[in-house]
Amino acid sequence: MMNTQNNLLLAYYGDDFTGSTDALESLSRAGAKTVLFIEPPTAGQLARYPGLRAIGVAGRSRSMAPAEMEQELRPAFLALKALGARHVHYKVCSTFDSSPVIGSIGKAIDIAAEIFQAPFVPLLVGAPALGRHCVFGNLFARLGIGSTGKIFRLDRHPSMSRHPVTPAEESDLRLHLSKQTTKSIGLVDILQVVLPKAEAAEVLQGVIENGAEIVLFDALYQEQMKGIGALIDKYADPQKPLFSAGSSGIEMALGEYWIQKGLLQPVQEWKEPGNSGPLLVASGSCSPVTSGQITWALANGFAEIALDTAVIVANHGCSETIKKHVKEAVSLINGGTNVILHTSRGNDDERVTKTAEIFARKGFDEAMIQATTSRLFGSALGEIVRAVAEQTSLKRIVIAGGDTSSYVGRALGIEAVEMIAPLTPGAPLCKAHAPGSPVDGLEVNFKGGQVGSKDYFGMLFEGKELR
Repeated sequence: MMNTQNNLLLAYYGDDFTGSTDALESLSRAGAKTVLFIEPPTAGQLARYPGLRAIGVAGRSRSMAPAEMEQELRPAFLALKALGARHVHYKVCSTFDSSPVIGSIGKAIDIAAEIFQAPFVPLLVGAPALGRHCVFGNLFARLGIGSTGKIFRLDRHPSMSRHPVTPAEESDLRLHLSKQTTKSIGLVDILQVVLPKAEAAEVLQGVIENGAEIVLFDALYQEQMKGIGALIDKYADPQKPLFSAGSSGIEMALGEYWIQKGLLQPVQEWKEPGNSGPLLVASGSCSPVTSGQITWALANGFAEIALDTAVIVANHGCSETIKKHVKEAVSLINGGTNVILHTSRGNDDERVTKTAEIFARKGFDEAMIQATTSRLFGSALGEIVRAVAEQTSLKRIVIAGGDTSSYVGRALGIEAVEMIAPLTPGAPLCKAHAPGSPVDGLEVNFKGGQVGSKDYFGMLFEGKELR
């Protein structure tokens, strides 16, 4: 790909769609015009969005085994490198969802290190604005982004320690990552990131000279992010982009530093989107946070459609089941009712157990189960949403669940999204660009499992925070 965007500051690959919109929000808020694509963009696609300062690719590597990640990420990283941005970022969930066999962040770093040949790979997972705090290498996370939930050490987190695919068994990110890569991992700790700029730079350089190939940065308070951005940006150059890994903390840190340097002007006000009529929610999330949000919505006038996941798994998709759910949703939406279509109400949903039993009989291992369910459920949800959009006057859609979201986006025919307005941290409301699809021009929101307060779906329906 030709370098046609010399004004690009950053290009990123998100390991799922929901997390990718989180990074989109951070950059857009900082004043960097950003478009999130579903595949690495061609020169022709980029030309349709003049004035870009950043681009993203909403990937799906979080639900992939290492061999599949190799096939997905190598061409994506090469394409992003060719854009000529100062930074290329592998954006992962702020709870570091990964394991040696599924969504391996270490595997992604190994691939990228070979391509970018940078002096080190910055790793920043802490994102204080999202309730993610890293102290002496250990990650702490609030229960629910944009909520008032308690903060837990990751391996004691009520949700992440019980994640059905990548349970958090270790809060020290260096130990967690060391199971996925043989690269040496250093740390610039919480006492060092707050040092004066020159001293902190010396500490970082010393960590690199001592052999660290990956350097983790602690982050406890939001005001520390700007200094971390300065440390990282020092090593970046459009001719030799710096590859980094981590949460949207990377975008937050660099964005705040670029604002300080005068490269960006932050957006201070966004137009409130308001109510747009019946809302359709498609949830592939097993998170207890999402489960609580569904419970709230059902108690406040939403109708539910429980996707028959056992039939879809048993038949690797079932057109009759999908048609049935489409008919139900269309009737409700046309009647003015908000609808939640979901694959589960949490890990204790009997559908989770039934589908696991079906896969077990077929001899699937953990990696195969995760990859297959993400694809099957995401594709089914996307197919239903697309058909409902075609048959109704639907204007706003919510997609919940990180592992399935990328497949939903592809089934909807989305080429790219741009941020319209912030509603809750980590999940902006966006406009969909989907040529030839009934969702083209519609408002879409991609929500990770940990995102939002209990009234989240009500807030999306109203297009504003509920008082």
